[in-house]
Amino acid sequence: MATPQDVLPAPSPLDHPAAPPAPEARIVARRRPGQWAAAGVALLLAAMAVNSVIRNEAFQWGLVADWFTARSVLNGLALTLWLTAATLALGFLLGTLLATMRLSANPVLRTLSWGYVWLFRSTPPLVQLLFFFNIGALYPTLGLGLPFGPEFVTVKTVNLMGPTLTAVIGLTLLETAYAAEVIRGGILSVDRGQLEAAAALGLGRWRVLRRIVVPQAMRAIVPSAGNMLIGALKGTSIVSVLAVSDLLYSVQLVYLQSYQVIPMLMVATLWYLVVTTLLSVGQYYVERRFARGATRDGLPPTPLQRTRAALARAVRA
Repeated sequence: MATPQDVLPAPSPLDHPAAPPAPEARIVARRRPGQWAAAGVALLLAAMAVNSVIRNEAFQWGLVADWFTARSVLNGLALTLWLTAATLALGFLLGTLLATMRLSANPVLRTLSWGYVWLFRSTPPLVQLLFFFNIGALYPTLGLGLPFGPEFVTVKTVNLMGPTLTAVIGLTLLETAYAAEVIRGGILSVDRGQLEAAAALGLGRWRVLRRIVVPQAMRAIVPSAGNMLIGALKGTSIVSVLAVSDLLYSVQLVYLQSYQVIPMLMVATLWYLVVTTLLSVGQYYVERRFARGATRDGLPPTPLQRTRAALARAVRA
């Protein structure tokens, strides 16, 4: 027998309307008042420092502008750039040889390479330059012959090397020691499993070096090599003690006559800033080139690309 509940009509959706959907929750960035306060204090201090430099009459910015493109200063800058390029090129050429010796299975070659790096990294560059400049006092003659036997060729070292040649030799030998460690570290950063896989495929040693080792080692070599390049550029200033007419020595000659020490030092400082900035930009793009394929997400956008994207968003807004 049917009950009253069985004969009642089914409830209609109109009798019980559906509840309204819940509003979506807004995602609000976490407030960080401490960071914003620290950023504000940092910007304030930076603005005060820039203001003190710009408005300080002791810098004599007009005189700095007059000497910034002077012929003597530009000649000194050209010699500084030449010294940097020559010593780095020769340093990496010899450093590659030393790195190969250090990675060799021959204990004699490994020991000689380690001893060279240890010696030149343990002594100040200025001391090394002064030793090479006074080589005539240590070795009046240099000869080539048999040990403890006759000499076939002898050369007098008095006035053999001028200041510029001494600077090139001294800086090259110094940079060779650092370049050897940079190259050795880059080679050791390559996974050994890839070398074993290449050997299992029967690839030749030259092809393995060119297609597997070098592209991956450059990812570790380029940042350190860029730092070496910038350090070598600034390190050439020590050749001024040998009366080599680099950038620093050129401005020293001017302020020793005019007594305008601060403005001329600012001329050299600004040129160093300009050149190191250009080198840093070049290093950034070289690193990007060798970083291709290192991650699955691809390369991050460059500062120029980020600026263009920000301007595009601002225009659309």
